[in-house]
Parts: sequence; structure tokens; C-alpha cells
Amino acid sequence: MTCTQEVIQLLKNMEGVIEVFPVNGETFETLRDIENNIKATLNMDVLNTGVEECLKRQNIFCIIKDSRFRPPPEPTVLLVGDDGLVMGKEIIPTDNEDYKENDEVIFLSEEFIIYKDVKPNDREYFLMPPVSFPELEEDHDIRNVVSCSPSAPGDLMLRKFHGLNDDPSLASILIGFDMKDNNSEN
Repeated sequence: MTCTQEVIQLLKNMEGVIEVFPVNGETFETLRDIENNIKATLNMDVLNTGVEECLKRQNIFCIIKDSRFRPPPEPTVLLVGDDGLVMGKEIIPTDNEDYKENDEVIFLSEEFIIYKDVKPNDREYFLMPPVSFPELEEDHDIRNVVSCSPSAPGDLMLRKFHGLNDDPSLASILIGFDMKDNNSEN
């Protein structure tokens, strides 16, 4: 079994994973075009550096998951000021207790907070950063592992390209990685 086949099998065996497939060819091109033209409500910019980094990798896979899939290891969405200062963030379940009694934050939803005293110089934007994927980071044959959530239109396209209905209980995650070069020390 090749390293790529082992990764596919590992991903398929994770709880909550419905489908695993490579992102290449027309799927890759369409996803890149969609992600380059995303705006949030009120025409606020969205910078999905997670997708940008993922699409630079040699191997890119998409998993379609349901609610049984584990939560992300770190926030997948940040609200950032034009000066780079983090003004708000998605809170993951392990962080929720840290903020419930915190007077320095405002809950915009159960999963997103903003910091009361942090203001941008001019504008703010949403940042979707690359996120670690611990299940693959221990593999000695791969490197530069990154995962991310595509935008809502990107997510919908990925599911439709693979014959899945527009089901709000499902979501996609991209996972990208490079193969270690046998001649390198990395």
C-alpha cells in the first residue's frame, strides 16, 4: 500500500467521515476560482489562507464529514483588523469555558467571540487560516500537512462534483500535504 493509499484509508476510518476523494483536475481549478472571489456579508473581505496553503501542496484530499467528526484543533475563522490584530475568533469546544465568564469578550454566536477593546485602524476582514491535522502529522513519509475549510460556495461545489446533495448536516475539509523527498533531511 502506498503512502497516499494509507492516508486515504486513515481518513476514511475517522469517525464522521462520509467520503474521501482527491482534489485535482477540474475540481482543483473550479475550487481555486471560487475561493479567489469570496466576500462575506456587507461585502467584507474574506481571506482564506488555509485554502491557499492547501492548494500549494503536492497531494490534496477532501473529506466530507458529518457532526460526529472531531472538532478542529484550533480556530478556523478569525476576525482580523487591517493592522493584523485579531479582533475576534471562532471558539472551539475546549475553549468555551474560558470565555463564558470573560467580561472582555462579546459572543456573536455560541461559536464566535469578539474582543471588546480591540478595534481596527481602518477595516476588518475574516481570515480562515491553515489548521493542523494531528492525525497525519506523525506520518514520517509526509510533511507540510495543512487542513482548512473551504468557503460555503467551495464546500457546495465539492459535494456536488462528487454526487452529494446540498445537505446542511455535511461539510467539507481540505487536507494537503507534501511527500518527503528521499534525498532530503526534512
